[in-house]
Amino acid sequence: MPVSLRVALLFGLSASCAIAQTPTTTDPGIRTIADANKNLTGRAPHGIDWSPDGKLLTFIVDEPEASTPGKAGDIIQIDAATGHASVLATAEQLSKLSAADVNEKDADHRARYGMSAYIWAADSKHLLLDNGGRLWLYDIAAGNGTMIVDTHEGSGDDPKFSPDAKSVSYLHNHNLYVHPVASTGKETALTRDTTDTLLNGEVDWVYLEELDVRSNYFWSPDSKSIAYLQMNEAKVPQYPINDWIPTHATIDNQRYPQPGDPNPAVRVGIVSAKGGKTKFIEVPFSPNNDYIPRFGWVDPNTIYLEVLTRDQQHLNLYFADTRSGKTRLVYTDNDAKYLDFSTDLNILSGGRFLVESWRDGHTHLYLYSFDEHHPLAADATLTRQLTQGDYEVEYVNSIDQKSNTVFYTSNESSPLEDNLWSIKLDGSSKDQLTAGRGTHGTKTSPDGAHFSDYYSDAITPPVISLCNVTRNCSPIWKSKPLPPAKTVTSDIVSVTAADGKTKLYGRLTLPSSTTPTSVSIPLILNPYNGPTPESSIRNSWSATQIFNELLAQHGFAILDIDTRGSGGRGRDFQQAAYRNFGPVQFADQMAALDQILTQYPQLDPKRIGWWGWSWGGTFTLYTMTHTDRIRAGVAVAPVTDWRNYDSIYTERYLGLPSDNAATYKDDSPTTNAAKLKGHLLIAQGTGDDNVHMANTIQFIQPLIEAGIPYDLQLFPRKTHSIAGPTARDELFNRILWHFETYLKP
Repeated sequence: MPVSLRVALLFGLSASCAIAQTPTTTDPGIRTIADANKNLTGRAPHGIDWSPDGKLLTFIVDEPEASTPGKAGDIIQIDAATGHASVLATAEQLSKLSAADVNEKDADHRARYGMSAYIWAADSKHLLLDNGGRLWLYDIAAGNGTMIVDTHEGSGDDPKFSPDAKSVSYLHNHNLYVHPVASTGKETALTRDTTDTLLNGEVDWVYLEELDVRSNYFWSPDSKSIAYLQMNEAKVPQYPINDWIPTHATIDNQRYPQPGDPNPAVRVGIVSAKGGKTKFIEVPFSPNNDYIPRFGWVDPNTIYLEVLTRDQQHLNLYFADTRSGKTRLVYTDNDAKYLDFSTDLNILSGGRFLVESWRDGHTHLYLYSFDEHHPLAADATLTRQLTQGDYEVEYVNSIDQKSNTVFYTSNESSPLEDNLWSIKLDGSSKDQLTAGRGTHGTKTSPDGAHFSDYYSDAITPPVISLCNVTRNCSPIWKSKPLPPAKTVTSDIVSVTAADGKTKLYGRLTLPSSTTPTSVSIPLILNPYNGPTPESSIRNSWSATQIFNELLAQHGFAILDIDTRGSGGRGRDFQQAAYRNFGPVQFADQMAALDQILTQYPQLDPKRIGWWGWSWGGTFTLYTMTHTDRIRAGVAVAPVTDWRNYDSIYTERYLGLPSDNAATYKDDSPTTNAAKLKGHLLIAQGTGDDNVHMANTIQFIQPLIEAGIPYDLQLFPRKTHSIAGPTARDELFNRILWHFETYLKP
């Protein structure tokens, strides 16, 4: 049967066949496709934040529950001292201030990059509400709002109060504006560029995605000036994202630097909050190559800025005098392979700053000092390494400078778990503040007296608590109870890597009715396998486990193993995949597979499936082109040629294509597409701005040339997350149908 005809027939049959496999049920212990794509435990509050005075913890209700007042859309406030909860602003009050619906692209970006719907004013009496670009000043006591300005930006307007709370800044049409909080005032344009390739204070896609940049402008402490990053994207190539739904198709041209391409040319400028000419700071820099991932204020007349070289092996920290433009290199960090850059610099009073580095093999905190009164007078000097040991500091939560206490999250107890810790800046009084196993997402109050704790473990859905630093906690939101999946077991497992010595962790989900003497069952591997800040195997609740349980109830076993090259286990563990983006992970997965098959003889070695999303999709294709052991696989939004992906991420691990051409070729699945074994389904959103559809098109071309059949599922307009219940249900139905068809007898 011709490939094209076979694919067409599969398109016509897939949805109906899949739905037939997942009948509706009222038994909560039986998982359905709809269950896999909705939060069965309830939607947790979002926008959790502290008032600047540390007295109130606030959040927006998504699904009401008994422990707190309010209804969906309300902003709730909890008194930190008493634990009393009340409604700060009702959904009805806020709805009067709302804008028109945000389009799907803007909504996706707001969710994906955590863009806040409200911001506290320094007086703890007002909020700045951002409703799809319309900025409102909300008076908490009066219970009403006054619109300051409409930015006409569905997302990415990045509004901020000035430190004195007299002005609001925001972005519009690639320029930076300031508006008095009083709505009768007039806005001031701080920049006036008219070209679409010049971004003033705006964050472009690649900095958002790969350097975790969430803002590119900052107010000075005295509210007189703003430091902003100007990005010139004129030399950055464009990628066309097509929308074929309208009768006349449209194109959105995205600036997207691929490996070896020119990066955005960036520089930091200082401009008066009243307007005027920008003074740009000059530092040693390679335009269209190097990065400025972080910058900010040291004092009202001094900024810091970091320069990360294109090879990501050198990080240089400069102090700059904003009046004279004079600069000084005060700190450097280097790595022979690459730096794991992901965190902010913390400037402290008294001429100190705190920085993270994995120079000793693990990510730890280092305290430096400099001349507070003359910051450019000398290099910064190391005061002490604040944390050390065989664990990773994951992020600095906050620093209470009155008590000289640093609050940070680390996986010191286990690479599968994390907890909130505190330590004094003199290195004393190290203390674990969260108790028990599992994972803890915490946010400490500005006064360092309280923190919120978003806790879960593998069998406990999320619970949010308000805690004080003496470890007294009171739940403020609990997940809905969820009966365990019937006839399913799931456990953390450990195996040994292909090197014969490194311990690897994974999760194995099994139909519980099976025994070592029962009928063999098919096994589906579902690893991510790419470098991440933390491991993907965690002792935490995961909504993705619902789909694993569904697969197990359909008779499949599911295995997810973190191999060398993934994060959360130290520098050497992650750098094992440096310039070796496939072979190490593949060897570890095959070693893990063999060990699991030996330990669980009820698993059928001749019925192995594989599926993954993004990096996991890439590795699905890599595996199916490097072994004939995989009978069926599903790759969702996969990178198929590493020359297609963005410059920052790819070059960090593989270097420049001109310097490492062989690895780019050998480690890209498209190179060996004609060697594909097994039944393949590729799923792709046509509006994906992360992993472009070109990847899928390029991979199927050699399949066609080699006469290899494949299945293809496209999702019009959908981005990398293929969001929305209709699309997600179709995707998961399609995945289930694929494995039912090709892995069952």
